[in-house]
Order: sequence, then C-alpha cells, then structure tokens
Amino acid sequence: MKVPEAMHLDDLSAATPGVLPSQLLAEAVDAGWVSAGELEVPATNIQPASVDLRLGDHAYALRCSFLARDQPVQRKLDDFVVDKLDLSGEGAVLATNRPYLVPLLERLELPGFVRAKANPKSSTGRADVFTRVITDHSHRFDEVAAGYRGPLYIEVVPLSFTVRVRAGLALNQLRLFVGRSRVSDTELWELQQTGPILFVDGQPAGRDQFSTSDGLFLSLDLRGEQGGWVGYRAKRNTPLLDLGAPGAHRSENFWERVRTERGGRLLLEPEMFYLLLSEEAVRVPPGLACEMTAYDPTSGELRTHYAGFFDPGFGYDKEGAMPGSRAALEVRAHDVPFMIEHGQRLCKLTFERMVCEPAKLYGEAIGSSYQGQVDTLGKHFRR
Repeated sequence: MKVPEAMHLDDLSAATPGVLPSQLLAEAVDAGWVSAGELEVPATNIQPASVDLRLGDHAYALRCSFLARDQPVQRKLDDFVVDKLDLSGEGAVLATNRPYLVPLLERLELPGFVRAKANPKSSTGRADVFTRVITDHSHRFDEVAAGYRGPLYIEVVPLSFTVRVRAGLALNQLRLFVGRSRVSDTELWELQQTGPILFVDGQPAGRDQFSTSDGLFLSLDLRGEQGGWVGYRAKRNTPLLDLGAPGAHRSENFWERVRTERGGRLLLEPEMFYLLLSEEAVRVPPGLACEMTAYDPTSGELRTHYAGFFDPGFGYDKEGAMPGSRAALEVRAHDVPFMIEHGQRLCKLTFERMVCEPAKLYGEAIGSSYQGQVDTLGKHFRR
C-alpha cells in the first residue's frame, strides 16, 4: 500500500485523505492550525503522527463529567465546579475517582476539510488515568469536528492512584485527519502477505491467526514467564504518583505481579486495574497509523484498553528485521469476577493511511518508550 513520500500543507484538500505526518503537523503549527497563544508548540511535542497536548495553569474539580453540546464549555462549567486548583509551579494533587477539567495550552483553527481526534498518551493509560478531550459545541468526547476553531479542554480522572500534575505536562495527544482513510479488512490481509503487520512467536501470522472484523483483533498472552507471571495489578492505598517524574517511582509500591491459574487462565477481580500483554506483535509501517479500540465481548463485564494511538514505526525497522512489538493491554472487569484465558480476544486495531510518510518514525531515535516492549509498566516506574 503506497502513500506519497513527500507532501506540503498547501497540497492538502478533501481529495487527499489520510493522517497528517510529523512534517505536515509542524507546518500546521506554523500556519496556526494548532497554536498555544503567546507560547510556542515545542518541536519535541510533535510525534510521527500526532501532537502532544499540554495542561494549562489551572484545573477545575468537578462534581460530575459533562459535555458542552450546544454551548461553549466555559459557559456550562460554572454549574459543575466545586474547586479550582493552581497547576503552576509544583502543580496540584488530583484525587482518585474525581473528575477534573483542565483548559489546555493548545487551541485549534482547522480548515473545513480537516478534523481531529484525541487519545491518552500510552503512559497516561498505563497509570490508569482516564482522560478525554472536550470541545465547545460538541456532543462527543475526543472527536473534534472538521473546521473546529476554539479552545481545547481535557477531563482527567485518576482511577487507581492519587496523582500530581503540573502545567505543561502532556497527558493526551491529537491527530489531524483529512477525509476518511480507514484501511479495509481485505486491504489489511493483502498487507499481511506483502509486508507483514502481525506476528506470532516471531513469525508472520497465518490466515487462521489473522482475525478481522472492521479492524484487526489482538488476543491475550497468559502463558507468562517462569512462575506464571503475566502482568501487574494496581495496588490500593498507594503513595502519591507524580506524572511529571518518569522513572522516579518504585514499582512495588504501586503494583503487584499476577500469575495465571493452571490452563492459562486469570481471574480478574471486579474494578481492579490490570496491565497485560498481547499474544501477537504488531508492526506499523511508515505509510500507516493505527489505533487500539476496546473490544466489548457483549457481556458488559469487561473493559479493555484506555489508551489508543500507535504511531508509524511501532514495531518496525527499515531493514525488516524487527518482528513487531507486543501491545500493552489495560484491562478492568466490572461488577463481578471475570475469567480470561490465554488467546482470548481483548481488543482491536483499526488502521488509517497516512497522507504521506512521516519524516520521523516511532522508536529510540525520538525517545519513544515502548519499542520492543516485554514489560507493561509505564515510564513513571523503575524496572
């Protein structure tokens, strides 16, 4: 599947569908499509297929979550605020299970043919911090309408840990899209045969391992390491987690390791948060971007994956030697204990074409944290 190697912002129109890559995102910042008022949008905040969104200098503690619908967010806000917190300097502490709304530093001035979508950064999801972006006059979270011009707000809800945040911290990221560029299931299988995107045990997945339904399914690895260890479960009543201090926290203060029962099964305790790994490894070539979406097994008892974007270059190297990278799965059972088993499908990847290949790819060269991961813990924790 070929996409152009180069393109400029002036070349874009409704007839050039795809996700904007890093070099066009940089041009979009210069053109004012994405701006931060008197502040600059740092070049380091531009990822291969997204822009990091930064917290502003204050947050509102809310009595409930809400959507703006037919009004500006600021106009509806007064009905729900219970406190205002200062995020400058050392920042502020956000308590668990309380929704907070933070005006973001970035705002948008999009052309009529460009839309946007937000998602939590991977490290945010792995810390079990639920986030979603809100815009004026919108009835949806995280989806930004084509041609939107206005401020951005982020709702933040720490679910497992009490956290500290401060102004300038990036918890979410934003992708810009032109038109509809979803890759069909038929095209995904054609890709698998010419330049594999899914691997099992280091080998390209065969037809019987390549399951699609409006996206590509991933399943769960519960074989585990020696001793049956398969992942982590968040502890209760933990110390404060500073989201602006990567590598500063002892993992054992926040997580306990979990292992399987005989037969490769794991019993999920209700409302506990688990970090597990996918059985398959994923390779995202330069011409594609993808998003992990929750897979609902229709029981209503299970929620998987709270963070979503996979950038071009994830699990990929130009020589073709890297057999993908496994995906971290964020899992929570609701209401009742729920048994999951090795190989069970837990989430789905949807792929989008890039407008053109990005000038930089996900990986160590740009400081990406999770290339070739074999451990699910986020970057805030010492290994």
